[in-house]
Amino acid sequence: MFNKKKSTPQIDKEQLELLENAQKRIKQKKRLYAHFIIFLIGSVILIIANTVLGIGKEFTPFGKEWFLFAILIWFFILLYHTFNVFITNKFMGKEWEKKQLDKLMVLQQQRIKKMREDLRKEEIDIVKNKPTKQTITLIAATAENNAIGKDNKLIWHLSDDLKHFKNLTNGHHIIMGRKTFESFPKPLPNRTHIVITRQENYKVPDGVIVVNNLEDAIDAAKSDLQPYIIGGGEIYKQALDIADKIELTRVHDTFEADTFFPEIDPQIWKETSHRKFSKDEKNDHDYSFITYERK
Repeated sequence: MFNKKKSTPQIDKEQLELLENAQKRIKQKKRLYAHFIIFLIGSVILIIANTVLGIGKEFTPFGKEWFLFAILIWFFILLYHTFNVFITNKFMGKEWEKKQLDKLMVLQQQRIKKMREDLRKEEIDIVKNKPTKQTITLIAATAENNAIGKDNKLIWHLSDDLKHFKNLTNGHHIIMGRKTFESFPKPLPNRTHIVITRQENYKVPDGVIVVNNLEDAIDAAKSDLQPYIIGGGEIYKQALDIADKIELTRVHDTFEADTFFPEIDPQIWKETSHRKFSKDEKNDHDYSFITYERK
């Protein structure tokens, strides 16, 4: 009973803001009133100083007494003060600031939303266009009897086939056996060579990768989503079971050879592209570019 404390009245945030704003407005109006009184008194003093005391009597810019310009300048300052108190604060006060801030927030949220939508579209396009699985491709040129070479050399000349091979493999890993690698005068430019050999300490130029089996060769090319296996015959046979695609140049003729490409089983492989060309001055035989994909 005797220890009971009086409850302290609580003022909510909105009431506190209204109170602070009212106090601010009172101070502004007081300053404006003081400014007006000082302006009146100051104007009288300036007039007396010029007309009675003769201060600046000789100074008459544009043929007028100087105090007129002083009073006029001061009057414009008073008008600005009045405008700032009654007009600016009325139409551009806290409520106006809040509305402007809300508009800016809405515009910013719209921009962020659009940026997120654009980013999401780009991510979707990247995911759609980016292969998610490595595609292992055999690439070879074979005759009608599946011949691919003799004495570790090509047995025909097809300029377009060489260009076709370059266009497909450029920038990729190419996997091959030792004999195929040795058939090149030097490593092919802009391709990563992976050579399969059982020979110990096999010497190769810098940048060429040496492995002992096909499985290690595929692992060495795991950073490439489109590695190519380019021969020879035994490597093709081993890789046929794990390949996803075959890029075949079919030379429409038969040749004597010692190296052959394995038979393509139509139950396993589906032909998805076939372009036929006739022989000319740069290509000694009729040929076709054929693409097979695993069913």
